Amino acid sequence: MISTKSKIILDTDPGGDDCFAFLWLISLAKQEKAEIVAVTSVDGNVSAQLTFASSCKLLKLCNFDDVEVGRGVIGGSKRDDIEDAGTIHGMDGLGNLSHTLPKPEQKYESARYSDDILIEKLREFPGEITIVAIAPLTNLAAAEKKSPGILDLAKEIVIMGGAFKVPGNITSEAEFNIAYDPEAAKLIFDRYTHLVILPLDITQNIVFTNEMAEHVAEVNCEHAIAQFIIALCKFMAGTAMAFRETSGLQGFLVHDAATLAYLFYPETLLFRRAQVQIETQGEWTKGKTLYDDRHKTKIGANAWVAMQVDSVNLLAAIVEDLKYLLANV
Repeated sequence: MISTKSKIILDTDPGGDDCFAFLWLISLAKQEKAEIVAVTSVDGNVSAQLTFASSCKLLKLCNFDDVEVGRGVIGGSKRDDIEDAGTIHGMDGLGNLSHTLPKPEQKYESARYSDDILIEKLREFPGEITIVAIAPLTNLAAAEKKSPGILDLAKEIVIMGGAFKVPGNITSEAEFNIAYDPEAAKLIFDRYTHLVILPLDITQNIVFTNEMAEHVAEVNCEHAIAQFIIALCKFMAGTAMAFRETSGLQGFLVHDAATLAYLFYPETLLFRRAQVQIETQGEWTKGKTLYDDRHKTKIGANAWVAMQVDSVNLLAAIVEDLKYLLANV
């Protein structure tokens, strides 16, 4: 029998919203809807060492620590004028809660690099793996540079990133994941046509509230996962309020979770086809994502871009799947 499970490599830099996407994916894996082939961590929201450790701890927390975690590629084309997002996500990326999570067995010093894992797994399962990229695209670009054409072996590449008709969240024009390493993003967008983009245009509408976290936790309130969900949501809601991201709602934007909605709850999203390009030269617009919106003949489209979201049903799906996770740990 042919497996119906989606093979997924999660490329991530945890990050509060990464954590909720991470836990959601683990729930889907427990439901036999997804197979987590590997997790490739990367420098981004916090340092590569911390994103590796956080990825390992989240897997350990959910008894999924047999999944290999890659260490982020060092020496990408990160911008010098953009700092990490520790002020938003906590200095450890996990709302300063990493000390409450179990100690993992995987070690940063002995871990394989993320680009090597991407290359190996894509060769092992050609045409079967979806790369869910919810971080700067440094690892993907490094894999492509090391093994040209390797990303063509992916089934598709689903990216949380970009801002088209809305302001950026790291500069006035640019979104964090793209702007952090714009040269890496440009390489990916210039070479590939099987991209799916979940930009700020829709993720700014996906607010996971403290009330939702409490509702999830009621299923198994004493479990460490429940306590982590509540504590992380409260922390992230506090910084979201401070940065005026949620129009006064006591919650935070789960940007990265939109990638899984596309894969598993596609009825919650509406897309348009476009040729997406990355600005790398502008003084004020470096890292901006853009497409030609003029009414004229166009060729060379490379991506589907989400433009509308049913946030109510998307959030309901997250809540119910997180409840499943807590009921089955």
